[in-house]
Amino acid sequence: MSSASFLVVPQWQGSGSSRAMRLIDGAEAIRGDLPAAATTVVPVPAAAGESLGTGVSRFSALATVRDAAAAELMLLEAPVVTIGGDCAADLASVQHAVAGAPDGSVALVWFDAHADINDVGSSPSSAFHGMVVRALLGDAPDGLASSGPSLLSPGNVVLAGTRAIDDGESTYIEETGIRMLGPGELDDPAVIVAAVEATGATSVYVHIDLDVLDPATISGVGYPEPFGVQPEALCDAVRALRGRFGLAGAAITEFAPESPDAAGHDMAVILRILGALTGRLETNGGGAPTGGTSTGGSSAGGSSTTGSARHLSTDPRPADDGS
Repeated sequence: MSSASFLVVPQWQGSGSSRAMRLIDGAEAIRGDLPAAATTVVPVPAAAGESLGTGVSRFSALATVRDAAAAELMLLEAPVVTIGGDCAADLASVQHAVAGAPDGSVALVWFDAHADINDVGSSPSSAFHGMVVRALLGDAPDGLASSGPSLLSPGNVVLAGTRAIDDGESTYIEETGIRMLGPGELDDPAVIVAAVEATGATSVYVHIDLDVLDPATISGVGYPEPFGVQPEALCDAVRALRGRFGLAGAAITEFAPESPDAAGHDMAVILRILGALTGRLETNGGGAPTGGTSTGGSSAGGSSTTGSARHLSTDPRPADDGS
């Protein structure tokens, strides 16, 4: 692996799943394959936390973890790869990366089956993992929302592999013009590169929720959605982004294995993704990164605010078990 710092945040309080605590096991499983000298673990409260009238379930615990992670990030050498935990495990990491760069220079690529762009009013569950992108855009309770130099613009967000969105999310995406790429568009790495180029950014933060992958390729996710991205296509996309832009930071989140044996079966895929994020990039004669670039996807200009995403509730109430 190339030089990178790892921040393990085994946060589960952002999830709406009844099996959310499996996220702790998932983070620990990945931690076991990280270089110990380059790895820092953020302590996560055992208690669920309280909403404190914010409309965000377990808000107090989430704010505590965000503050603790922010303090650790000040001490780590960039780029930092955050290991979750739920999708909000890297909230502080994205904020730190954006605040530490010139205004508008960081694009956020959110590889996720779901948009995670509800606000308190539109969320069906009040679970924060479905609101993280919206918080990064400044729309969330104080203590979680980005502000000042950490604030992202909708024009600097690319949703990638998204295929299940709530109606409120769809409306917000259409109103703000946020770029969204469906799974099929990621078959050609040039498409995701072009989408980030269109933001005008010079560096990229890569967030990966493992449910972006096709469920046939990974079992340890709480909210699988059919017709997802193949692991090699995801790795090719990540390598293409790193070959074109500086890496401002990255995260792998939402690994929730059913058992240690099940975790072991999924680790081969996860380690390939880690390699794409942190491994040495080899280039061909033209200077482009190699590694199995696929063809046959959409044209390089093919970003969309509708794509092939289904409009349905992807953020069920806590009694349900799906994200």
